[in-house]
Amino acid sequence: MSEAPSTDEPGGRGQLAIKERVIARIATTAALRVPGVVRASGSLLRFTHRDLPRADVTIGARAVAINLYVAVEWPCRLDVLDSRLQRDVNEQVEFMTGLPVHSLHVIVADTRRVRHNTGLDDSAVDDSAVDRDAMPPAHTTTTPAHSPRAKPVAAPVASVVAVLALALSVITARELLIEGEQYSGAPWIRNTFEWLGRLHWSGWLVPVAAASVAIGALFVVCALVPRRRTHRGVHSEEDAETVVWLRPIDLARRASDRALTVPRVTTAETTVRRTRLTVRVTCDERDGEHTDPEVAVRSAFEPDLSILTHTPTLRVKVTE
Repeated sequence: MSEAPSTDEPGGRGQLAIKERVIARIATTAALRVPGVVRASGSLLRFTHRDLPRADVTIGARAVAINLYVAVEWPCRLDVLDSRLQRDVNEQVEFMTGLPVHSLHVIVADTRRVRHNTGLDDSAVDDSAVDRDAMPPAHTTTTPAHSPRAKPVAAPVASVVAVLALALSVITARELLIEGEQYSGAPWIRNTFEWLGRLHWSGWLVPVAAASVAIGALFVVCALVPRRRTHRGVHSEEDAETVVWLRPIDLARRASDRALTVPRVTTAETTVRRTRLTVRVTCDERDGEHTDPEVAVRSAFEPDLSILTHTPTLRVKVTE
């Protein structure tokens, strides 16, 4: 008696499942191979388990979306660095998983100042080497990247409420032990409610009621206050969509570096506010130099301001 040949093909016995952390590892490994990207694992980063580079991955049916957080050597050309990251990470993820990258958002989360050249110049990017077939088709609708934001204002309030809830659970467990005669002691919850039931009108109830209303209003305000933006968006010259996010301190370092390239400028200090960027420079006196330092600093840094999505007002203060 012969058995019928099996028609079970190996490819039909199961499915391939790729976890987000696998694609995140591929993306971070490819990012570290790009000149200018460095590994950052300071004491605070180790405490929060947020070493750099890291990636947040969302897997769709036929594509993936990646938010890539990197630390870079400073100074460097961020637009060139982004082009290299877009090319190398897209190629590696698609090559190793078979899934094209629908969107890759690069977020510069930290910088490391170095004295040597990172090797990122204009000739380092070969546009012809970018796989155009891996890019989304023209009719694909893409969701704009959300800017990084600070922690919600309600986070401390939520922490206090959580601690109070834990304390209440401990008190409730104590009451249950007392009720079951497993623990001897005065019942706090029952005695508290009995005390409240015996209360009559007193003058101190007015400030207590007012304080309760104020605390409730404060909680509502904390819940409604939007989170503030912590980074500045940078777009490429070809596309108005934000591709890189900069911290204010990174923008300040860039402005100071640009100011120090101006003749006669000996020191430069930059402060960044929400709508204003102030550069304070100190100049020495040189014979034969007739260039206005304020105009020269503006000319040196204004091209960098033009690629920001929200351009702040530039102020230059000169001290001689």
